[in-house]
Amino acid sequence: MTRGNTRQRIQDVALELFAEQGYEKTSLREIAENLEVTKAALYYHFKTKEDILISLFQDLTRPMDELIEWAQTQPHTLETKQEILRRYSEALASAAPLFRFIQENQATLRDLSIGETFKDRMLRMLDLIKEPEAALADQVRCLSALLTMHAGMFLLKDVEGDPEEKRLAVLEVAFDLVSQAHHVTR
Repeated sequence: MTRGNTRQRIQDVALELFAEQGYEKTSLREIAENLEVTKAALYYHFKTKEDILISLFQDLTRPMDELIEWAQTQPHTLETKQEILRRYSEALASAAPLFRFIQENQATLRDLSIGETFKDRMLRMLDLIKEPEAALADQVRCLSALLTMHAGMFLLKDVEGDPEEKRLAVLEVAFDLVSQAHHVTR
């Protein structure tokens, strides 16, 4: 469902166009036309496409930043790490259009300032779910848990079934990987 205010409508339309035809191939003029507003009206809110994208990342990834902040104050237990993954899974589901954009525009994202921010966030998430002195294989398991959650959003979207059941199946696999990294069998 499209959000209400003008800024949010611009973000929604831009994200949809970026995901469908690519960031590079989408112009501000096309965004304005899809909104049925003038370019001047669009410029009132955003000067560039990158401004729109940065605002999207800030708005849609805020729950992930809040999760990281919360997790840094929690005990470093397997239960906490599973709760981090559970909350991250929910945040990913609520930001699905943004992650569709990321999947479709990886090369472009690397060239934009927001790409480095996303990479930093992923490294912070990894630090939260792995043990500080974990063996390399266990670090890979924890990284794979995060990547499984991302890949599951895309690979399972065309698989028949309830979206919530698919999200929970992906989460179960992520739990298994983190449990293995902590040498706990489920």
